[in-house]
Amino acid sequence: MKQLSCTFATLAALAVAAPLTAQAEYPEKPVNFVIPFPPGDLEDVLTRLIAEDFQQTYGVAAAVINRPSDSGPFPGAAEVATANPDGYTIGSFVVDIPVVGPEVGIPALNPNPFEPLGIFLTYPFVIATSADAPYSTMEELAEYAKTESVVLGHFGSFLLPTQATFAAAKEMGFAWGAEASADALDCNSIASGDFDVINTTIQQVLPCLDKVKVLATITEEPISVVPDAPTLASIAPSLNISLWNGLFVHKDTPPEIREKIVEVARKTMMSDRAKAVAAETGALVYWMDAADAAARIESDIAVTARINEMIAQ
Repeated sequence: MKQLSCTFATLAALAVAAPLTAQAEYPEKPVNFVIPFPPGDLEDVLTRLIAEDFQQTYGVAAAVINRPSDSGPFPGAAEVATANPDGYTIGSFVVDIPVVGPEVGIPALNPNPFEPLGIFLTYPFVIATSADAPYSTMEELAEYAKTESVVLGHFGSFLLPTQATFAAAKEMGFAWGAEASADALDCNSIASGDFDVINTTIQQVLPCLDKVKVLATITEEPISVVPDAPTLASIAPSLNISLWNGLFVHKDTPPEIREKIVEVARKTMMSDRAKAVAAETGALVYWMDAADAAARIESDIAVTARINEMIAQ
């Protein structure tokens, strides 16, 4: 009887301990960072740096999974939204996901299922023209365009930098003579005369920076390679918006898991490798914490609504 009692006691102790040992410390298996765009752009480069550091820090595999779609970044974001909220599927998303995503008609994105871990990149969008153009500032462009036709090139009317450029014309009292999207907006786009003004990224015109004028940057801060170019928000304060990228998880992801992801990502953005990307491309690379990122999203939602109203007028 004594031996049987000991057996029951042992089994009881094991039963109590089982739940404690079953919950292994995060992370215990591979982690995926999902990017809803093809590889190669700035968000891809920087997210891969984060994944490398995550793997080295925690000793588990960390992969970047690219999920491009003809429908934009939203189907890829929906994949993250429907994954288990356990920190093993992390979204690397542009501003459009939390700001526009709930309105695109994908059930998984409405209401917004995500919360930011932090923002780490602002794409260096600029409004640029030829060095010999008869205007050197946005104000001079506005006056010129009141009597002359100015053709604008952009990467797509749905992008926030493009919409901000449309809204800037409205606020400054002029209209674009014509506008069109293009896959490449670089030195040749201006030199060939296809467009008078282009809404592009600074990387595209770095090879011919001495042959172009940057009228404004669509960033919250000046760009290092063109420090004298004003931000669009300094010219039109109601248009304080930019195209940024950050890390997101499902809102049900536990705080202790979020902290471990943030710890790595913050260090990565402060690293010499990330600073080198910023220096080479003109991108703004930093780490904005979750609270400030959430506040930025709320501001961007309000600015986007204001831009939509201006464009519709």
